[in-house]
Amino acid sequence: MIRPDLSLPIPADITAAHFIGIGGSGMSGLAGMFLDRGIRVSGSDRSDSEAMRGLAARGADVHVGHDASNLPDDVDAVVFTGAIWPENPEYLRAKERGVAVIHRSQALHWLVGGRRLVSVAGAHGKTTSTGMVVTALRAIGADPTFVNGGVIASLGVSSGTGSDDLFVIEADESDGSFLLYDTAVALITNVDPDHLDHWGSREAFYDGFVRFADAASQAVVISSDDPGAREVADALRHPHVVSFGEAADADVRVTDIVTEGPVSFTVHHEGRAVSGALSVPGAHNAINAAGAVAVLLTLGHDLERAVRAVEEFGGTVRRFELHGIRSGVSVYDDYAHHPTEVDAALAAARTVVGDGRIIALHQPHTYSRTQAMYREFAEVLESRADQTVVLDVYGAREDPVPGVTGALVSGAFGDQDRVRFVADWQQAADYTASIARPGDYIITLGCGDVYRIIPQVLEALGPVED
Repeated sequence: MIRPDLSLPIPADITAAHFIGIGGSGMSGLAGMFLDRGIRVSGSDRSDSEAMRGLAARGADVHVGHDASNLPDDVDAVVFTGAIWPENPEYLRAKERGVAVIHRSQALHWLVGGRRLVSVAGAHGKTTSTGMVVTALRAIGADPTFVNGGVIASLGVSSGTGSDDLFVIEADESDGSFLLYDTAVALITNVDPDHLDHWGSREAFYDGFVRFADAASQAVVISSDDPGAREVADALRHPHVVSFGEAADADVRVTDIVTEGPVSFTVHHEGRAVSGALSVPGAHNAINAAGAVAVLLTLGHDLERAVRAVEEFGGTVRRFELHGIRSGVSVYDDYAHHPTEVDAALAAARTVVGDGRIIALHQPHTYSRTQAMYREFAEVLESRADQTVVLDVYGAREDPVPGVTGALVSGAFGDQDRVRFVADWQQAADYTASIARPGDYIITLGCGDVYRIIPQVLEALGPVED
């Protein structure tokens, strides 16, 4: 991967920008906001997507496949994502021509341009929490600009340009780029060590969150329940820290969580209590909602109004998203790619599956994470799912590592009758369908391209029912 140099200057004036990897949810959102500013946009990605077609319909010049000829002659800035390789021909051509090459976080920093920024960070839950904050602000009549890492289901977009001075973003800790932003309110969902290939050590990872939080000019909203977040909170010097969660000493406390079906809960703050409910399942979403409510409170909104506004959240794409029902079997997709996320996704599914079984279709993400965490993945999958089908590793930006395949995860199961490693996708789809029965949930898990197997699974399950 290309490690961003966040110290490089960002052009003061950009009239034409080229995006390498424009089809991703975050990059396509950024590109759309550049179009909103009247900036000419071009870009490329390795495969076609709905996001790319949408940008093309708005006037962007998009290309499937990476080639040096895709780079326009008059481009002012080239925006890249860490998922591209250093040998990318468009990246190399831009460097040869002396064009400003900036990381996507720098492009986002340029877009923020001094507005009051709410930055949502954390190893897990930040896309959902960002979506909750944006949805709630809009529900109370605010009009924030926002950039999220996933599509907000009720809005159908991952980004939008608003008229208020508020700007809400999902801030990425994976490469340290969340330290670039001039944050007013920092929301930290949790601090679970990950991306140590960038940070180098657990201590450096935690220190990054401390620096991110202490730099917030207005407030820090942080989990009271997550051990890593508590460790970070203890190290903060910030004068205004607001904790949220189930802990008895949380400033914004959530209690009475009921997870059967859509989750319900009660939020407490300064002697007041307000009950609420969401249309999405899972105890983790009740806690995410408390974090979003805490953000609204720091922005000056009333507790009752904040809870009612957060209730409007209808989920984000690729977060427990239903894709179809065939032969009585429901097929869902979830972005979960870390053991903690897989645990939360499957726990949420358990609350709504009833008497049915859960069949996990898991695609390990990156060789480094699989090598480091295959035992943890196996433990969670075996404890939460009734059956698991493991695909091969989605390498993303990494080169293959000898001996690191999906078989590492399946081989770590204690009960081999509950797991099967199937590298071939059609065979995996056919096998998954063969073990499913009416009332079951099949859930694809991973942040790679595992969602692309869903049509094969649905076809294998049988024809569309009338």
